[in-house]
Amino acid sequence: MYAIVRLSGGKQHRAEPGKVIDVERLPNNVDEKVVLNEVLLIGDGDNTQVGMPTVAGATVTATVVAQYRAAKIIVFKYRHRTKYRRKRGHRQYYTRLRIDEITV
Repeated sequence: MYAIVRLSGGKQHRAEPGKVIDVERLPNNVDEKVVLNEVLLIGDGDNTQVGMPTVAGATVTATVVAQYRAAKIIVFKYRHRTKYRRKRGHRQYYTRLRIDEITV
């Protein structure tokens, strides 16, 4: 059984029980339960429920495993022959979720 859920930032993720997914930062503490209500699709073998826009009464329960920051991304801007160089870095915040159950 799996579900497609919409989370922060409007991104969609495939959630399966026992699977660990990384999402944009959520304001929850580690070991806290999170209920995801925006379930767009539920698939269970040959039986698939597609929501319009969400599946009524469906929820996905997850546990926050970690709050962390990704590796640094270097943004380097350069203009040819003009002595223009800009070097900036960015580290994105992420939350790691472990999917516990999917209820319909």
